[in-house]
Amino acid sequence: MTSNASTSDNVGLLDRARIIAKPGFNRWLVPPAALAIHLCIGMSYGLSVFWRPLERALGITQPQSCPDMSMWQALFTTTCDWTRGDLVPIFTIGIVFLGLSAAIFGGWLERAGPRKAGFVAALCWGGGFIVSALGVHLHQLWLLWLGLGVLGGIGLGLGYISPVSTLIKWFPDRRGMATGMAIMGFGGGAMIGSLLANELMLYFRSATDVGVAPAMATMGVIYILFMMGGAFGYRIAPDGWRPDGWTPPTDAAHAMITTGHVHLDNAHKTPQFWFIWIVLCMNVSAGIGVLATASPMLQEIFAGQLIGLPDLTLSQLDPGQVAAVAGVAAGFVALLSLFNSFGRIIWASLSDYIGRKNTYHCFFILGMILYAAAPTLAKVGSPLLFVAAFCFILTMYGGGFATVPAYLADIFGTQFVGAIHGRLLTAWSTAGVLGPLAIVYIREMQLAAGVELAKAYDYTMYILAGFLLIGLIANLLIRPVAEKWLMSEEELATIRAASTGKPTETGSFGIGFGGFSLPVLLAWLAVGIPFLWGVFNTILKATVLFS
Repeated sequence: MTSNASTSDNVGLLDRARIIAKPGFNRWLVPPAALAIHLCIGMSYGLSVFWRPLERALGITQPQSCPDMSMWQALFTTTCDWTRGDLVPIFTIGIVFLGLSAAIFGGWLERAGPRKAGFVAALCWGGGFIVSALGVHLHQLWLLWLGLGVLGGIGLGLGYISPVSTLIKWFPDRRGMATGMAIMGFGGGAMIGSLLANELMLYFRSATDVGVAPAMATMGVIYILFMMGGAFGYRIAPDGWRPDGWTPPTDAAHAMITTGHVHLDNAHKTPQFWFIWIVLCMNVSAGIGVLATASPMLQEIFAGQLIGLPDLTLSQLDPGQVAAVAGVAAGFVALLSLFNSFGRIIWASLSDYIGRKNTYHCFFILGMILYAAAPTLAKVGSPLLFVAAFCFILTMYGGGFATVPAYLADIFGTQFVGAIHGRLLTAWSTAGVLGPLAIVYIREMQLAAGVELAKAYDYTMYILAGFLLIGLIANLLIRPVAEKWLMSEEELATIRAASTGKPTETGSFGIGFGGFSLPVLLAWLAVGIPFLWGVFNTILKATVLFS
């Protein structure tokens, strides 16, 4: 049998065979590596911090506008500032390419390994910022669409799924917690990135430059280096590895967990895949619709009440009061981001005990109740109760993202879970269009029908509750996959041997020790300090809600 040492001498630095863990490796070094990548790509939710300064990139103090400019002209103009409508498609393109790249390259990731995928993700995501910085410098919008939209979206998709299979195989005893830790980083990435972007833009700002181009270029370099650190920190568990003394649970809460594995080519042929696709799409559609309109929604519903003037609507406030209301709403958005992030680790960890299916039942039932109650909370005039309801909703939005990889592993096995998860993320791309479109379109219909501004979101809340009802029905229909879809032991052994160059073994191999060590401490500090910095500053922003 060829040893790990000799094998690593014959493979490239990024190859999968090179990063198979050796005896003595501590599995708790893997989650910080995953967090390093997710804390970077999570900035996709914070890109809006660039929109306002980019709207006056040429005019500096005031937009240099061209009212009759078409979208096509905006892509190539060098004399007119861009509008918000020109810039927001960057986020939409990025989410679409996230789903497409995750679906297309998921199979390649399973063969190539997480290090190579993380390496490519770093180049694409960080490179997207650098290309966009060039676009700002040359004032070419198409370069921003290409950079942070297309290139960044590909990096986003590869970076998002790169640790999933690896973490699930390292933590078969705590699948939900393991993926929750990494995906919590995605929720926290915007907290860190938006603060960093603001600081950098302030530093580079001058009388002739809004500071966006150098800020983007700097962030691109930082992201490449930080994500490279994560990619090179990945190690994969040998096939057949399991923690010492651990046996798969057999209680009723974990009855959905399969002992077999479904091939990637067959997963999408099962009804289970499409039911989980609907589950994720509906949960995300409801939550992302709120995220997309959180700030204006709070301002329009409560208006003067947010600053101690309960009798005044938004249109009755003077510019200074409107700015104060917007400040309170910004605190609301910051608080939602915080609950979105922590919900990922809390709900995913809870799913290890109550089961994935029961966890999604909680999301849908509690979510429907809270969405249906939201108009009543608005009518009784309680901003804090309204905010509390949506903060709880956002924990379940984030929890849905973090729990679904473990759900897939339970249903389809772990052999191809990263690639299957990649294909499932097309549900996210769909929801990224469906959720915001639904909430904005319904609001506009209500206003056109003469409904007052403060009540224009009532009907929308009931529609979002309807999304969750569809998700609940789909979740109820999920059952273990039929025996015919499971690979035989011989087929599984052949696939594993082809990827590792040696036959499958079973046992701990002296790997995965959970004890404390200096490398583990340093790895967690490297990701923990930026995350806690983001949390601290987010809490400071959110305190305006209670002042």
